[in-house]
Amino acid sequence: MHREWRLKIDQFEPVAKALSNRARIDILRALQKQPMNVNEISQRFNMPSSSATVNIQKLEEAGLIRTELLPGSRGSQKVCSAVYDRLVIDMTYPEREEEENSVLIPMPIGNYVDCEVAPTCGLLSETGIIGLLDDPASFYEPERTQAQLLWFRKGYVEYRFPDKTPSDSVVCALELTMEVCSEAPLHKRDWPSDITLWINGVEVGTWMSPGDFGGERGILTPEWWDIGSTQYGLLKKWRINGTGTYIDGEPLSPVTLEDLHLHRKPYLSVRLGVKEDADNVGGLNLFGRRFGNYELDLLLRMDFQRKRDLF
Repeated sequence: MHREWRLKIDQFEPVAKALSNRARIDILRALQKQPMNVNEISQRFNMPSSSATVNIQKLEEAGLIRTELLPGSRGSQKVCSAVYDRLVIDMTYPEREEEENSVLIPMPIGNYVDCEVAPTCGLLSETGIIGLLDDPASFYEPERTQAQLLWFRKGYVEYRFPDKTPSDSVVCALELTMEVCSEAPLHKRDWPSDITLWINGVEVGTWMSPGDFGGERGILTPEWWDIGSTQYGLLKKWRINGTGTYIDGEPLSPVTLEDLHLHRKPYLSVRLGVKEDADNVGGLNLFGRRFGNYELDLLLRMDFQRKRDLF
């Protein structure tokens, strides 16, 4: 099992400094294979013991290796070993802090309130399969709320997000972030699928997913899930404001906030699906925070302005 360190961007600088030296990179790689003491490192890389000690200290300060004093043939010896097999630098960590005029609402992917799915389909928790594979009845199991990966060939899942904006405010923008991809048998990188988003019953837009990604384990995907099956998706951000709908900053449709009839109910209905008459009926995989490459549930951001500030 990989010993992995997922660094946030503000943790990156000391690690970058430690690995800015080629000798330290070589030492770290060697220690990932087996522990060594200072003399062994010095001899292996043909450097003075003093230089080996300095490099070891830099790697230890960055949290990349650990050292222990262990009994040796001539007293104690300092033995070094690597802490991690894999480093992941998360440059796009999606869960931004709430700002003064915004609210963030995470939604576990198993907390849908309605669904209609067709095989291939299924749900996985962090530890196993929920119900039976390719059985739409499994989407109604009580354990569905524990889902960390769900998929279907066509159909939809629908969520209700509470409207947590202040009563004396006007919503300026909605942003929905998710990890998602197509659904192919096992996996297939070239497998287009037209994935559609509806909000409050209004069709907001359709994005074509290029494929279903597997063959290489997702950063968060548990070891028990077959690497030949879907492993990770793409991070997508749908944003609706007063001028239209965008995905990852690119225009998607002319639907605006005004079309969504916000504040008529104490919640927002969010539906994701693949239409039966879509040009590319390639299914949908939706990832929770314990599967895929991003530690993320569905995340709704609501930006607002106080009415008193509009005049």
